[in-house]
Amino acid sequence: MSSILQIKNLDVHFGGICAVNGISMDVEKGKIITLIGANGAGKSTILRCISGIVKPQRGDILFNGESILGLSPDKIVSKGITMVPEGRRVFPNLTVLENLKIGAYLRKDNFSEDIEYVYSLFPRLKERHWQLAGTLSGGEQQMLAVGRALMARPSVIMMDEPSLGLAPLVVRDIFSIIRTINEKGITVLLNEQNANMALKLADRGYVIETGNITMTGTGAELAADERVKEAYLGKKREQ
Repeated sequence: MSSILQIKNLDVHFGGICAVNGISMDVEKGKIITLIGANGAGKSTILRCISGIVKPQRGDILFNGESILGLSPDKIVSKGITMVPEGRRVFPNLTVLENLKIGAYLRKDNFSEDIEYVYSLFPRLKERHWQLAGTLSGGEQQMLAVGRALMARPSVIMMDEPSLGLAPLVVRDIFSIIRTINEKGITVLLNEQNANMALKLADRGYVIETGNITMTGTGAELAADERVKEAYLGKKREQ
């Protein structure tokens, strides 16, 4: 299957610090790809480069074979790439419905069906559609952030630490929804510290350490690797 997103020799420096060091990766269309690694490894920086928030010093990013490097974030959204940011970042003083409408701000067509689709994925949002987003629980805010990203009808949805700070039951719900979204044909690029759940979900994974790709393979291959088990899955290597 062809790649929908390609990252080529990406370098990102913040002052004298190298955050991403010559990374290249392919994101296959219709797949779930996960990035795993410790805090500060460069995973979020990669997503922010793709979304146009961070400008790399070197390299290229291709979407459907065309470079999107240097495009503004709104242009990248209009091409079909959206992001669910770390920490959710909903608009607290707007209602659930208003937050969803903001996700469709670039669209000129009728998006009422998409709102109903989001409500079908997250019934709790429908129950609270007139409630201010700032009064929702953390799990509900994460659902809203995912729903808002879906309102742009993306081909690729990127998720930056979607399970962060959520209760285990809510995390399972979120990961189930990620699978459902993917089954609708949307490619998912996932940055997730919960490596166990991420690798169970992913078709392919990349291990990122200090700005470098140190391992790659299918989700099952990485989950079975002793080095990954010891470093990220909390399992000690057998002697």
